[in-house]
Amino acid sequence: MSTKTSITISLILIAIAAAAGLILSPQFPDPMPSHWNAAGEIDGYMPKFWGIWLMPLITLGLTLLLAFIPAIDPLKANIEQFRGLYNAFIIGFVAYMLYVYALTLAAALGYQFNMTYMLLPVVGLLFIGISFLIDKAKRNFFIGIRTPWTLSSDTVWEKTHKLGAQAFRIGGALVIVSAFLGENGFWLLMAAILFASLIPVVCSYFLWRRENP
Repeated sequence: MSTKTSITISLILIAIAAAAGLILSPQFPDPMPSHWNAAGEIDGYMPKFWGIWLMPLITLGLTLLLAFIPAIDPLKANIEQFRGLYNAFIIGFVAYMLYVYALTLAAALGYQFNMTYMLLPVVGLLFIGISFLIDKAKRNFFIGIRTPWTLSSDTVWEKTHKLGAQAFRIGGALVIVSAFLGENGFWLLMAAILFASLIPVVCSYFLWRRENP
């Protein structure tokens, strides 16, 4: 997927979401729900103006940042080797952010649902989506598992990212399962996040030591 196509689709999605928020604004309370606890219950609010505009603005800013990052990376030639997948990831990220925004608007309209049950399966899918990006990522300074050891060696980078891709897939599956365990799923969720984030970092060190005894 080209960068132009990715950014165009992302901007259209953000514009549609913002338009929906604006059209529905007369029906929203002031303040609007903005935060949920671990049990999936509303426990925080924000003024209606920010409830409508904050998420689209954050998503727009992050989209532009993600699109700009490859241009300033000293190893941008490496990013070009997986740029199509990276561009697809940007759209997936935007879709995730706008899904959260849609849930926020639905809650403001009075729909009753457990945010944890609605959100965690999608977070798990996001983890799995990230795993495909990690699997194909080449050495660079912004995208992937960036440790002193992966950045110092193409071999360590490649091996770490193959392992990291598997860790994120397993972690994503565990996140999805945790959504159906109620409050007891919190510990599985934390374990999944730690597993996906720490295992590749620790292994990158040992892979580097093996290469540099």
